[in-house]
Amino acid sequence: MTLPTTSRPADEADEVSAEIARSWLLVSARRTDEFDVAHRSRADQIVLDIEDAVDPKLKPQARDDVATWLSGGGSAWVRINDRTTDFWSGDVDHLKGLPGLRGVMLAKTESAADVTETFDRLGGSTPVLALIESALGIEEAVSIARARGAFRLAFGSGDYRRDTGTSADDMAMAYPRSRLVVASRIGKLPGPIDGPTVSSSHPILREQSEVAVALGLTGKLCLDRDQLPVINEAISPTKSDVTWARDFLADFEARGGVIRDGSDLPRLGRAQKIDKLARAFGVEPL
Repeated sequence: MTLPTTSRPADEADEVSAEIARSWLLVSARRTDEFDVAHRSRADQIVLDIEDAVDPKLKPQARDDVATWLSGGGSAWVRINDRTTDFWSGDVDHLKGLPGLRGVMLAKTESAADVTETFDRLGGSTPVLALIESALGIEEAVSIARARGAFRLAFGSGDYRRDTGTSADDMAMAYPRSRLVVASRIGKLPGPIDGPTVSSSHPILREQSEVAVALGLTGKLCLDRDQLPVINEAISPTKSDVTWARDFLADFEARGGVIRDGSDLPRLGRAQKIDKLARAFGVEPL
């Protein structure tokens, strides 16, 4: 099969790095016609899915299609099958060294060894985004975050609910999300990525994105391009936050960087973080 190749338009805004990426768009590897469309979308990062989105009988062809696109100018992350499956070995062997491979999202990560073995098999330089989707994965989150090759943690909320019987209620899901936030901090990783919102309602999507941000998550998986603007806005600093941050930093500089009391250092750290993200995301003050 001959697949189209692509590159980002030259006039597009600077790409958001994967370390702080807000929106992670999952695209079925069987939908080769969507690869270029996703690449040109508002997604901070795209993930071609050769795991749950592909029937087992079609995985070899899907893997080949992804490899062809990545070799022909395309650039993306790839969600690969988990370490316990027969497909994992073929996934890493096919993807290793491809010029357009940004990293892999490892499905159903449950141990540090899952991450490290994947990282090593890929050559020791390709980042591994650990998708945690089970009670065991949540329990092992700290060791996973500390594993060699771990890049960020992501929450497979749907499979976690199926594994544990947990409801989708915000209160019920606060524990696993918070575990990933704490584990990421201990492992010195960027903030974790929340699971997708299945609802097509933008108000529900915004609400769930804001809940994730309140808990400390800094990104979100999504399945629909229409969700991207909402996710990107909800996870970005607000205009009022940017105004406060830059006013604080200007005042701090004007007084020679002098610490006046115990609240200055925490506020300085918050202001610097907001300012950095605002510049990366193109958010202007009021």
